[in-house]
Amino acid sequence: MSAIVLDSYALLALLRGEAGADQVQQLLEKAALRHTPVHMTEVNFAEVQYIIRRKDGDGSWRMIADELVATPIEFHPVGRALADLAADFKARHSLSLADACAAALAKLKKADIVTGDPEFRALEQEIKIQWLRN
Repeated sequence: MSAIVLDSYALLALLRGEAGADQVQQLLEKAALRHTPVHMTEVNFAEVQYIIRRKDGDGSWRMIADELVATPIEFHPVGRALADLAADFKARHSLSLADACAAALAKLKKADIVTGDPEFRALEQEIKIQWLRN
């Protein structure tokens, strides 16, 4: 199994029971069995948090945040190398900043990004993408 980066779309699919949730769940289970982390930027974590809080309330977020501690997700801060690469992706493509950060982490980790977000189509020649099924 190659290294995996989750974008916000993938984690939200899992947390909200949307299309692709089963794929994300399987990836997390495999990662836990192999004692290998799945990666995500703290920017994407913030995006997931604000979406859950807006749509489902603060109480839902508190329960989810407690559960995330038990997952094999390793959250990465945005240091200079990641920021520079994210800025490059954002300057050249129509991406949100969170998506650019996720793509940059995938590139730096030589990892596959797991997403269903069509914004990533512009990056198919630059990073490996595992598309969530609808």
